[in-house]
Amino acid sequence: MIMKDKITSVRAQQIIDCKCRPAVEVEVRTESGAIGRGAAPTGTSVGMHEAFVLRDGDMSTYNGLSVHAAVDRVVDLIAPSLIGMNVFDQRAIDERMIMIDGTSNKRKLGGNTIYSTSIAAFRAAADSRRIPLYSHIAGRNIRTVPVPCFNVINGGRYEGFVQSFNEFLIVPYGTASIDVAVEMAVTVFQKLADVLTKYLGHKPLVASSYGYAAPSDDPEVILSLMQEAIDACGYTGRIAFALDCASSEMFDKLTGTYLLKGNQVSTDELIAYAKGLTEKFNMVFIEDLLDENDWEGYSKAVRELTRTIVLGDDLTVTNPAFLKRAYETRAVEGFILKPNQVGTITEAMDAHRFASEHGMISVPSGRSGGVVDDVVMDFSVGLEVPFQKNGAPRSGERIEKLNFLLRANAASLGCSLYDIKPLLKF
Repeated sequence: MIMKDKITSVRAQQIIDCKCRPAVEVEVRTESGAIGRGAAPTGTSVGMHEAFVLRDGDMSTYNGLSVHAAVDRVVDLIAPSLIGMNVFDQRAIDERMIMIDGTSNKRKLGGNTIYSTSIAAFRAAADSRRIPLYSHIAGRNIRTVPVPCFNVINGGRYEGFVQSFNEFLIVPYGTASIDVAVEMAVTVFQKLADVLTKYLGHKPLVASSYGYAAPSDDPEVILSLMQEAIDACGYTGRIAFALDCASSEMFDKLTGTYLLKGNQVSTDELIAYAKGLTEKFNMVFIEDLLDENDWEGYSKAVRELTRTIVLGDDLTVTNPAFLKRAYETRAVEGFILKPNQVGTITEAMDAHRFASEHGMISVPSGRSGGVVDDVVMDFSVGLEVPFQKNGAPRSGERIEKLNFLLRANAASLGCSLYDIKPLLKF
């Protein structure tokens, strides 16, 4: 039986994200009275192949980041074309917007404009059924919630040094309870403050993504400090690590080398270094180890890094076409699922479906410039993925992601934390 509920209005306005940057929010209403809202997050590390983010560029307001033009495009171009459409036909809705845009990277309407509308329609469909969106995605009651992965130390450019790796994560996998997993991570995060204070001689700074600022340019030093905090909390063997290298940010196109510990290293040297880390530390996954265009290097990384899962983010940008290439070249073993990278719910779901059918893992992730009601959480729970990236256990929108998992688990009889042990390579 095909469900039907016509879209009766599509509205938009400018709001701000967790970093006080403007974002476009869209509201979709239907004939039955259902309401859905959506707002596209934005990232700090943004790949060159992602859908175009439309901003005004008027430096007199929000330093050029306002999205009034995106709001106008919703009102003037998108709304008239969607009113009367069946809110349950997500693919038709998304394809209509893609057709109106007519560009390869959603430059005319803006990927943020299209994606916000896509989310709003998706949520309105679930609201029409009076069920959570994750249940609408799953098509039944959920059986698992994903293991959350926490970005506890943030790399980047600091005064005096550069930590080339972007995110150092902990993954609390040694439990069947989401409540225990969250408590383990929070306990270690808080203990890590003491460990870093002892190492630095002063309290650690809070980084832009709300983890602790990296205390060293040496990834091995940072992982050792994290292990010290884990051991001090009594969680040895129950919490592992993960890395998001975001290496495109540290890649020198002229020399074809990467910045690492103050030196420029080759692709082979970076792969060898990462391999050494996986032999010293239990690593669930390594994301974005190489530049976003280094397909050959990624294929070598998959062959070399046998004790961890190699994931693509900037390489794959949640795009089915890029995922297909990654599968054919064995460039990655999974990808970071960020729906706003590709720009519609339908394309993101297609990417996940392709990965699942071809033995690759989808890892949903928020963006640094997120919102409290990030639809990526419904993806994580509704698709019943093994694990997801949550950010540091600090700041409202990140804490809300954890509470979302706790609520979804509590509301679903027989639900448990996904057992990722069969996936681990260490």
